[in-house]
Amino acid sequence: MSKRKEFLDSVHPDKVQDFLNFIKLHKDGSEPLDLAELVQELQSNQRVELWGKLSTLLQHTLQAYPPERWITGLDGDSGDEMEVEVSAELKLTMAVLDGVTVVCTVSVDVIQDGDVYSALLDCAHMLNDIESSLPVSELPLQQAVHWLCECWWRRGLQGKEELGWTAFVVCLENTVTLKTSVRELNRLYSLKEVLLTVDFDSERGQYVTSPLLQCFLSTNHIKREEGKRFLAFLFGWDVNFITMIHETIKNQLQFFPKAVATDVAEIYFRAWKKASGLFLEEIESSCIQDFMQHALLLHRTSPVHPKVRQILTYFHKQKFRQGIDEMLHRLYKPILWKALKAANADVRANATLLFTEAFPVHDPGLSSEKVDELVQKQLDALFALLDDPRPLVRSSAVLGACSILARCWELLPSTVITDLLKKILLQLATDTSSPDVRCAVFICISVILDNSMSHPLMEKLLPALKTSLHDTSEKVRVAFVDLLLKIKAVRAAKFWKVCSMEHLLARLELDSPSVSKRIVNLLFNSFLPISQPEEIWCERCVTIIQMNPGAARKFYRYAYMYTAPTNIVKLMLMIRKCLNACIQKTGDTADESITSNKENTSVLEDVLSVKDTAVMASLLEIVVILWGSVQKSLEHNQEALQYTTAKFASVLPEYLRVFQEERCTAPLIRLAALLPAASVPALRSKVMAQLRRLSAGSAVTLYSQPIECVCSWGQVSHVLELMVEWLTEAAPLNPGEQSESVSRRVQFEDPSEAKPDLALNYLEYLLTRPRTRDCLLGLSLDQLTSLHSALGAWKAVLYSSLSECAASAAVTETALRAFSLHARLSIHLQHRYPDGRDFLGSLAHCMDWVEKRVLPFLAAPGDDVSEQQLTLGKQTVESCLTLCRDAVRVALGDADFNDHVLQLSSCVLLSEKGYTCVPLLLSVLSEVAQDSFSRNTEAQEEQLCVTLRIVTNIFQKVLEVMAHRLRKDKEEGQELCCSSEDALHDFLLVTQLASESSEVVSGVFSSLCAAVIIDTSRTLQKLSHPEEVMTPETARDLPPLSSTIITTILKSPAVTRCFLSETGSSVDSEAIDSIAGLAAVTHVLAVVRKTDKFKQDLKSIAVSVHKQILQHCSITAQDPAHTQRVIYENAVRTLNEVLMP
Repeated sequence: MSKRKEFLDSVHPDKVQDFLNFIKLHKDGSEPLDLAELVQELQSNQRVELWGKLSTLLQHTLQAYPPERWITGLDGDSGDEMEVEVSAELKLTMAVLDGVTVVCTVSVDVIQDGDVYSALLDCAHMLNDIESSLPVSELPLQQAVHWLCECWWRRGLQGKEELGWTAFVVCLENTVTLKTSVRELNRLYSLKEVLLTVDFDSERGQYVTSPLLQCFLSTNHIKREEGKRFLAFLFGWDVNFITMIHETIKNQLQFFPKAVATDVAEIYFRAWKKASGLFLEEIESSCIQDFMQHALLLHRTSPVHPKVRQILTYFHKQKFRQGIDEMLHRLYKPILWKALKAANADVRANATLLFTEAFPVHDPGLSSEKVDELVQKQLDALFALLDDPRPLVRSSAVLGACSILARCWELLPSTVITDLLKKILLQLATDTSSPDVRCAVFICISVILDNSMSHPLMEKLLPALKTSLHDTSEKVRVAFVDLLLKIKAVRAAKFWKVCSMEHLLARLELDSPSVSKRIVNLLFNSFLPISQPEEIWCERCVTIIQMNPGAARKFYRYAYMYTAPTNIVKLMLMIRKCLNACIQKTGDTADESITSNKENTSVLEDVLSVKDTAVMASLLEIVVILWGSVQKSLEHNQEALQYTTAKFASVLPEYLRVFQEERCTAPLIRLAALLPAASVPALRSKVMAQLRRLSAGSAVTLYSQPIECVCSWGQVSHVLELMVEWLTEAAPLNPGEQSESVSRRVQFEDPSEAKPDLALNYLEYLLTRPRTRDCLLGLSLDQLTSLHSALGAWKAVLYSSLSECAASAAVTETALRAFSLHARLSIHLQHRYPDGRDFLGSLAHCMDWVEKRVLPFLAAPGDDVSEQQLTLGKQTVESCLTLCRDAVRVALGDADFNDHVLQLSSCVLLSEKGYTCVPLLLSVLSEVAQDSFSRNTEAQEEQLCVTLRIVTNIFQKVLEVMAHRLRKDKEEGQELCCSSEDALHDFLLVTQLASESSEVVSGVFSSLCAAVIIDTSRTLQKLSHPEEVMTPETARDLPPLSSTIITTILKSPAVTRCFLSETGSSVDSEAIDSIAGLAAVTHVLAVVRKTDKFKQDLKSIAVSVHKQILQHCSITAQDPAHTQRVIYENAVRTLNEVLMP
């Protein structure tokens, strides 16, 4: 019996195992059986017989084990045996279904004309019906059924609509929910015609609407070619669906990356290109023209605007395609020309960008005369836009005009080109009303230079821009130098003919890094031609030095950004050779490294001399600058570092001997700092001798380099010993302390008088810079303690100056600086050694000393205290408070230290002239409160409450002191209020952060509320004429203290809410019962109302005030000119405005 006959016989309910064996052999790749070939070899009547048997087998299988039992199981007992039997039966059923699906699928490809395949169609329908009921574990079978449906659709067989719909829906859902492959997208596109068989308004149409729209949100569909074709096809399903697609894309557009937005534009373009009739009209009106409207009306800051512009730009770039020009002309016509003349400048600017990007907007179907006329009108509109009164429009017009010139240079008449360029280069480039316009000119000229045909004319016009290098706006200068870089890159002209080298170097010397770096890039090949020999590099280096030494330093400071570190090192060594040659020419050297003819031959020998001090000093400075720029690179290449170090270390002593001028000495010392200490042993003593020889009052530049040098060598201890010596000799010490200090002090060969001022300068320099500070604090604790003690001894000198006024002004200033640096050093040492409290105790001792010795002098000048003593006392107190505040700010102290600081603050405030320190005291309170909140834990909650209560009390006292000062001396009080605004604002910001978690801190806002109401109500009570009663428009219309408080409060919405909340509580408690007090509240409400915020808070307070003030309505019976009645009526009027705006 043949295989065909055997196979036909196996397709029977009684021979299921034989049928499954055939299926197994078909799936086994090692077996020769192929059911596709076997079915194809069957005769027509045999195929019909096969399909009939398949239908019978499938029906029998489904009747024996229907889909309802696949999930629920059989009725009755569910013992283990029954479960095994059911599982086996289910397994057999699934195997038969799989086999039938395989045979049906291979049969689809062999159906020939004239075949009767109704039985096969029945099988396909049955499989399609039960596909959704298959267990989850039968995913391969489900996929096989889907493939059968898809193959049926592709063959175009009878009944394809139903089966094709199943394949399409499944494929669509897979592409939406799963990470889709290109193959899956291709399958979806191949099934696209299925969608045309479904009505949009039908149940099926509504079912797929949502997943189809989700495809437009998937970048996987949007970015791939297969997905783009499918999405463009969807625009042709139904006219109503186009609007839904467009709205979906618009909602998602702001979240699309730039590249995806371009793909979206391509999809729209493909849809438009393929559309016709109603579909074309809908795409143009609902989509493209809608984008045009949005591009015109959206604000530029909108996240959607750039994406809309990007989509339209894609259409503008397709102007070479047939029909695009006509479509753009037709759609822009009713909206663009109106927008160019709109009253809103933003709309005009947006329209300008669209108009110039789409230029020329015309219909190719018009006659040439009409096209020329239309283009001329557009050019006239462009010139009008360049004269627009708003800078934003002019800037947009400049960009548009330049893009038009770049694209249409060969098409525009020469007169138009010349007029446009003159307008841009000669007028708008010097637009004094707007730096944005000037900046736009230089940015956009680069666009014109991309067209090589513009170069001849531009070469003649560009020199007129040379003065723009010195524009007052930095961004304009940046844009101008970028233009010069563009000119150089495209070789449109010689950049030094546009702007002379002298001007470029002058700007390089003076300008900011953003401009300077660009100028260095522009001039790099001119002064450091890498392709030329190294001798030329040195020649150019000398040239730029002679032209502008400051510019030379700036040039080589940024040169490393445009070349490799190797070239920088080569230039350094070449400059060394040049210097050696100059020294050798004098003949006054015995150093072999200098006299080596082989090494030191230089083309500059006949030009330079060591007597050219300026050039020699500049060359030395440039070496140091170059070394600093590649220092990190050298550290990663130890071989190069050692070689470079050895070369300069060998000549440095000779350089120090030959170059004695002060300007040469500074870079030599800085160069020495870059070398190891062991390579310059003789220089160490010279540097220390220089530090010792300097006189008091020397400029920072004279000692900064030596100190940096000593720190680099790790010799900062010598500087410390010198400072201790000078401070000790100039201040009184106990004999024992003095002898001990002297015994530990380094001895110098050239002793001189003590210079405590210079010692303090050295210390301040060391503490100010992180690198030198780390070097100083890295010394032993004993050494640092000696310095700390030497500074502390100056408190006696300070007190002597304060109490006796016998010391000179210079000594007094020195003592005050020593006191400040002593406390400052204590902070650094406590941070360095946090385990103990010794240095924190030193700060506490300083506070005690100030409280007992200094505060008595913080009194009004009179018989006991002079003006000089008051000034010195105030400076000492402020110095101590500032340093204590800084210690709290860096969380150096603990709760006890903070309480000590608050105690000093309270004592200062209670002193006679303590009010002068109010701004600083508020700053101290801010830091203490902030530190207390950061330390808040359950264990410290009680301590926190105590500290915050003290802060609140001091703050309340501050407000009382300010009010008292205003009553005593109004002018001085107003100055105090103005100087306290920033500090008060910082304090309130800190306070409001904890106002919800701390009842104590709410007292701060209670004090503020009381101060404002009392201050304002007192002012109202003093009014004697009704005409003086006015509702304040701004905070400045309030009394001075209230004005300061309200101005400060309104700077922060959170602080304002806290204040209004406390004000409302005060009103609700009926603590304010007078007309003047309630009127004061209305004045506050009137001022806050002007901010157009806090409307609900204001209305809530206004309702409470209104209820209480009506209790005083009897006052309306008095004379209309009575002041109290006028105050009452004015308050009621203000409340009505708040409640009914």
